[in-house]
Amino acid sequence: MGSKSNRHLPIDYIARTREQYDALGHAAYRWVENSDPSPWASLRKPLAESRLALVASGGVYQAGQIAFHHRDDTSYRAIPSDAKISELRTSHFAYDQNAARADPNVVFPIEPLRRMVESGRLGSLGPSAYTCMGGIYSSRRVREDLAPEIARRVREDEVDLVLLVPV
Repeated sequence: MGSKSNRHLPIDYIARTREQYDALGHAAYRWVENSDPSPWASLRKPLAESRLALVASGGVYQAGQIAFHHRDDTSYRAIPSDAKISELRTSHFAYDQNAARADPNVVFPIEPLRRMVESGRLGSLGPSAYTCMGGIYSSRRVREDLAPEIARRVREDEVDLVLLVPV
């Protein structure tokens, strides 16, 4: 009997992340643990009438914008929700970007969301999607700077819900 393929085995992301950070010469990666319960809010109206914002941490940016740098970059990019897929790029140190560069939808699913709007399953998209580079060492800077700024922007966009796509 031949050997079994490993392609369907689960990936140990914690071990993989530690190995990637070690290879970059960074200090040991410390996972953030939040002891507060996650806030939950039910939809106030049907999904077909709701406006959605996409927020993703895959390091996606639009051609013409500055790429993310790799050392605790807590900046974000606002990408128009109607941006062409061919104009999207990635810059991230903590994952293999080959698939995302071939099809940004794997980390930034804007085309499936547009299809949901076209089919009537989703009301609309906010004017912008927001992206950042995940793998930020400073959880304090994320908590105090990045997250509140993105939250402010989606509130200004008057969206009803946010789809978070972590990498």
